[in-house]
Amino acid sequence: MIPSRRTLLAALAAVGTLASLAACAGGSDSSGASDAGGGTYSFWDPYPQFDASSAWGKRVSRCGTKAGVTLKRTAYDTTDLGNKALLAAQQGNAPDVMLVDNPVVSTLVEAGILNRTSDLGLDTKSVQQNIIGAGTIDGAAYGIPIGANTLGLYYNKKVLSAAGVDPASVKDWNSLTAALQKVRSTGKKGITFSAIGTEEGSFQFLPWFWGAGADLKELNSAKGVAALSLWKQWVDDGLAPKDVLQNTQTTSWQEFATGEYAFGENGTWQLGNADKAGFDYGVINIPAQKGGSAPVPTGGEFVTVPVQKDTARYDVTGKIVTCLTSDANLLASDTTLTYVAPVAAVQAEQVRQNPKLKPWVAAVAAARGRTSGGLGTTYPTISQPLWTAVQAALSGGKSAQSALDTAQAGAQKG
Repeated sequence: MIPSRRTLLAALAAVGTLASLAACAGGSDSSGASDAGGGTYSFWDPYPQFDASSAWGKRVSRCGTKAGVTLKRTAYDTTDLGNKALLAAQQGNAPDVMLVDNPVVSTLVEAGILNRTSDLGLDTKSVQQNIIGAGTIDGAAYGIPIGANTLGLYYNKKVLSAAGVDPASVKDWNSLTAALQKVRSTGKKGITFSAIGTEEGSFQFLPWFWGAGADLKELNSAKGVAALSLWKQWVDDGLAPKDVLQNTQTTSWQEFATGEYAFGENGTWQLGNADKAGFDYGVINIPAQKGGSAPVPTGGEFVTVPVQKDTARYDVTGKIVTCLTSDANLLASDTTLTYVAPVAAVQAEQVRQNPKLKPWVAAVAAARGRTSGGLGTTYPTISQPLWTAVQAALSGGKSAQSALDTAQAGAQKG
């Protein structure tokens, strides 16, 4: 069934609100619609930074060839892709296959423009449940993840050593705060992160929020207040810089890369930059309040199949999706996209080939989708009040409790 214009317009507004943070960014504005004839199928992705000669571009082309067709690839930036997908569906010329950021899946499903994977005969049994959860609505999967990236704590070995801190001793919030205090006493800096007033700020706050046991449906619970109070304490005590209020994940990384900080909260996508930083580093999982690994939000994209008027195209489309998500190609995502595979057997091979991925596999195992747990398209109406609360508390404008009370009221209105 082709969705109604009213449904698509509502979804278009939701995609605009999501404005994804993702690790993959760039800009491009080329067009590419489905060509029903000549053995040409269309594929859209959010990777304009990769041209046809890149490993990713070649992989897409090979999957078309393997399916017996020419696969015409078009790249947009993440937000633009979601908007164009909705408009293309309204016009009846959606692409055959589309790779979309995981929080957008539920919006596209609500608009009625994606097929269930089970209806296409695609197998998702081997995919980790917490990863595919971001693309699962009412028990049905609407895409297959090509991998996941998430957050961890990078640490500077020299800075910690000089402060007499063993990174293995950082197991909960108290031990992390104690480590930051020891580092400060040596004249170095504690921890940097992104608390900017965008989705990036919510993304980086979620491990601490979830690590306290808080629920996004109740932002102002005592557990949520504890998480925001932790960040506020760090900023007020000088253990984290005040510029976290303006930091994106990129500028936060640049601070950590100066070599002055003990810890930097950042993602899998910084591994290449970490190797170029000029100092020895390590990675630990973000600790939960009382110990163990905190749940972290999953980043990454899903291969999806938009609804087509010509259902005869789905046979070839299924072959293309199967190729893009094969174990061999998921393994290749390690070096192409710096993703942890969504399949345990492939993760094991990734770690064998690159031991530095071991903590990231553990982090992904503890991760959850931002739209999981039935939140779906309500997530943006929660995330914006949440990042606004973080800004209000860290700037000193409100107490953590007051800021989250306001956020909860705003989320309920949304």
